[in-house]
Amino acid sequence: MNIFLELFVTFAKVGVMTFGGGYAMLPILQREVVDRKHWATEEELMDYFAIGQCTPGIIAINTATFIGQKNKGTLGGICATLGMVFPSLIIISLLAGVIETFSHLAWVQHAFAGIRICVCVLILNAVTKLFKKSVVDSKTFVIFCVVLLGSLFTPVSPVVFVLLAAVAGVVLQNLGGKK
Repeated sequence: MNIFLELFVTFAKVGVMTFGGGYAMLPILQREVVDRKHWATEEELMDYFAIGQCTPGIIAINTATFIGQKNKGTLGGICATLGMVFPSLIIISLLAGVIETFSHLAWVQHAFAGIRICVCVLILNAVTKLFKKSVVDSKTFVIFCVVLLGSLFTPVSPVVFVLLAAVAGVVLQNLGGKK
């Protein structure tokens, strides 16, 4: 299959199979991009997630753009991004006219409640995998704790935490004498 079409189709599958936004897509992105297609390593994917969190837009779309660009340049990034967005565009267009008509029905409300629970589990799964791969020693655990507490108890922007964590990682790595 043409690589551009493959990028589009792969990310369209991710986009159509995921409910709940960018964080819910993380485990599916991991499976498709790292495990099946080998377009990125786990470490690269985590870096893309971090950068995608800091840049404007939705984390999963930003990640798709980064992966497409890494593999096939600007056109690859465009194909991956369009693939990720296309299913949502179609689904939202179809639902927009129908949802208002049926949103008051109890079974529709219960279905959405069930979907929200499923999304929470998918996000927790992604967080657990990222935690296991990212918090690997006492230095990274300290950074994790500081960012967690800071994000829970202060109104500081996530971008600031990412930048401070990057600086802390560099400083702590250099203090340890590792290159």
